[in-house]
Amino acid sequence: MRQHERMSLAPVHLVLGEEELLVERAIGEIVAQARELDPTVEVRRYRATELSPAELAESVSPSLFADARVIVLMAAHEAGKDLAAAITAQAADPADGVVLVVQHAGGARNKAMADALRKGGAAVTTCEKITRYEERADFVRNEVRRAGGTIAPAAVGALIEAVGNDLRELAAAANQLVADTGGAVDEQAVRRYHRGRAEASGFAVADKVVAGDRSGALEALRWAQALGVPSVLIADALADAVRTLAKVASAGRGDPNRLAGPLGMPPWKIRKAQQQVRSWRPEALAEAFAAAAEVNADVKGVAADADYALERAVLRMCAARERRD
Repeated sequence: MRQHERMSLAPVHLVLGEEELLVERAIGEIVAQARELDPTVEVRRYRATELSPAELAESVSPSLFADARVIVLMAAHEAGKDLAAAITAQAADPADGVVLVVQHAGGARNKAMADALRKGGAAVTTCEKITRYEERADFVRNEVRRAGGTIAPAAVGALIEAVGNDLRELAAAANQLVADTGGAVDEQAVRRYHRGRAEASGFAVADKVVAGDRSGALEALRWAQALGVPSVLIADALADAVRTLAKVASAGRGDPNRLAGPLGMPPWKIRKAQQQVRSWRPEALAEAFAAAAEVNADVKGVAADADYALERAVLRMCAARERRD
C-alpha cells in the first residue's frame, strides 16, 4: 500500500460497540477498501487477550514478504495495561503501509485508550447494541433497501414478530424475501416465508426419522421446538413422511416419472422415497404409521405435553426402523 494510497484509507480505525453483525460488517468493509487499493494486502486478526505488546510490535514491523497489512485487534477493551498502552502508541504513530483496526465494545474498561484513538483522528464506526423495537425496525428497512427492495410498514412488524430479535436472522430473512418477491415485500410474503421456515424445520425432523438417524432426529426436533415451530406442523411432517413411504412401497419399483401421476407426487420425491423405503420392513412402516397417527392426536389436545409426545413418537419410529426381528 503506497503512501499516496494510504491517504484514501485512514491508517487507524476504531470500531466501537458490541453488536456482532454490525462489527463484522464494519471490519469487512475496511478490509475490502484496503484490498481495492492493494489486492495483495495481508490481513491479520488478533484477539487482545491473546496478544502481547511484543507481538503487536512484530505484527506492525516492516516485512520482507508483505508491505501492506491490515491488523485487526478484536476486544481491545479486554487488553491488559501494557498492551493498551502499546495500542495507543501505535495508533499515535502508525507504521507505514499498515492499517490498524481496533474493535472496542464501549463502556468504561480501557475507555482511555478508545478516547485517545478517537482524539488522535481514528476513523470511528459505531456499532452499538440494538435493543429497542424501532432500532430493529430501522435495521429491517435498511436491510431490505440494501438488497434492492422495499417493504411495507405492516411487513416490518410481521417480520420481527416471525423471526425474532437476532440481527443475522433478520438480515437473512430480509434478503430472502427480496429475492422471493422480486423486491416488493408485503405482509403476506412475510407470512408465507415464516410458514415455509416452520414447515422446513418439521420436514427436517421427518427426514432424520426416515433415515433412522435417532440422534439427528432428536437434535432437529429440539431445534425446531426452540425456533417455535408449532407441534402440529412437526407432527404433520412425520405423518406425511410415513404416508409417502407407504404409498411408494405399495407402488413397487417403477419409473418415478410414470408413477408421478398415479401417486400424485413429483418424480424427485418418489425417487427419494424409493431409496429410503428399502430400509423399512412392512411391519416397521405399520408401527411408524401408528406412531404418527397417535402423535397427531396428541398434539391436537389429547396429550398434556406436546413436546414430550413428539419426542416419544420420534424415538418409537426410529426404533421401529432399527428393529430386525
